[in-house]
Amino acid sequence: MKVVVTGGAGFIGSHLAKAFLERGDDVHVVDNYAGGKREDRLHEGVTYHEVDIREGEKLAPIMAGASYVFHEAALPRVQFSIENPELTFSVNAGGTVSVLRAAHEAGVKRVVYAASSSAYGDQPVMPLSEEMPPHPKSPYGLQKYVGELSCRLWSDVYGLSTVSLRYFNVYGPGFDPEGAYALVVGKFLELRKSGKPLTITGDGTQTRDFTHVSDVVRANILAAESTSVGKGEALNIGAGNNVSINDIAAMVGGESSHVEPRLEPHDTLADNKKAKELLGWEPTVRIEDGIAELKKEMGLK
Repeated sequence: MKVVVTGGAGFIGSHLAKAFLERGDDVHVVDNYAGGKREDRLHEGVTYHEVDIREGEKLAPIMAGASYVFHEAALPRVQFSIENPELTFSVNAGGTVSVLRAAHEAGVKRVVYAASSSAYGDQPVMPLSEEMPPHPKSPYGLQKYVGELSCRLWSDVYGLSTVSLRYFNVYGPGFDPEGAYALVVGKFLELRKSGKPLTITGDGTQTRDFTHVSDVVRANILAAESTSVGKGEALNIGAGNNVSINDIAAMVGGESSHVEPRLEPHDTLADNKKAKELLGWEPTVRIEDGIAELKKEMGLK
């Protein structure tokens, strides 16, 4: 089977590409390496296409004959989107439309889109369920939500099978330590390894629903193959267990310091019943075990 992963040289995309490669599939990656070109994220046996997702005319030939397209490519980070709203909108919203159009032209069976829990913004009630009206607090959150709406539209108007997975704070091997709280686990581990204090934004009571990358990869595979989705549905992919940034710092260990708070939702917690019901998906890695695994990999006690 041929599969295409946009952003397949990134953190989640590279894990996804590896999973399909190990299944014996014909894996193609589209990436312009805007997030860098790390050797540990490039896999022998995968075909790489250095293309910007906004270059739609180059995408359709790559997607020809593909069963599934996993759209992971984006310019991430909330803070970066606040500082660069036009650029990030062009890539995250416009690029998604480009991918959808190309997939439709190529006759792709289904597009699985990497949506984001940042679309929820601040909500008065936890856990966050798909029935809640999105209220993004950043350009990034808005752009990822526009991508969801675009997927639904391409299903309704063009008949392209799509499903959107709202990721909650993905972490795991091959993490990127640069960035905001979505990657705080990796950031803290790097600081601990270098003997520096763990930098906590605000008072550290804000909570996040950390979800292991292996669980996210499994959710993507199930979403591609499920007969219960395909009409633009949005599903939460989160562990269903939120922990505070202070708790994460305690798990990583070492000294910590606090800096000024930033614009961000205070809490996230996924209601993942819909993913369980429609995909048969359940998270399997507890945050305590995931962090212990990463510490062991890095030689930390």
